[in-house]
Order: sequence, then structure tokens, then C-alpha cells
Amino acid sequence: MSDWLLWLYLLNATLLVSHEIDSAYWQEWKLFDLPGGPAGFILLHLPLVFLALWGLLEVSRGSAAGLFFSLGLSLTGLTAFGLHTFFIARGRPEFRTWPSLGLLGATLIVSLLQAGLSLYLLATPAGG
Repeated sequence: MSDWLLWLYLLNATLLVSHEIDSAYWQEWKLFDLPGGPAGFILLHLPLVFLALWGLLEVSRGSAAGLFFSLGLSLTGLTAFGLHTFFIARGRPEFRTWPSLGLLGATLIVSLLQAGLSLYLLATPAGG
């Protein structure tokens, strides 16, 4: 499997975890009307971080599952960018600082690259 995919996955996971730290600052549970407040938000992220790290292991092993984890992580990044862009366009004040916008923009770029490479490797016999 491509070393590029491993590095894109690691970079995207780092961007998404950093975005979630930023999301805690902006109290994202209120934006999405999630139950449980801060505690619920933290509990929600435990399995998500576990899945992201498991995916990293699978990508590093070059497994077929790693390609699906990679595609899933890149789709998560694209979804995060899309949802937050939607809320920003609707006039919400959250995520308008340069670090927030920078994380979202970087996530978009890396997610597109990662999704493209993941799809390419999925379509290639024996995953590359």
C-alpha cells in the first residue's frame, strides 16, 4: 500500500482530532443539539478516536480494511468541512477564527487527496 496513504491518513486524523478540540471550545454539542453536554461530547469521541487509531494501524499494515478505514476518515473530513461551511454560511458565529477556518480548509484539501488515493488503491488489483 502506498506510503503516501499512511501519511495522508495520519495528517487527516491529526487535523480532525485538532478540529474536535476546537469544537469543544465552540461547544459544538450546542450547535448540533447533541445530548449530554460536555460529558456526552467527550464520551461520543472515545469510540471515534479509537476507530481513527484502529484505521491507522490497518493502513500501516497495508490491509484491505485499511483502505476502507482511509476512505471513511476522508469522508468524515469532507462531511466536517461541509457541515461547518453550511453553518458558517447561515450566519453562525462559531468556527470563524483563523485557526478554525485553517483546520477546516486543511481538512478539505487533505480529505480530497486521501479520498482520491484511497479510491485509486481500492480500484487497483491487490490494493496497489
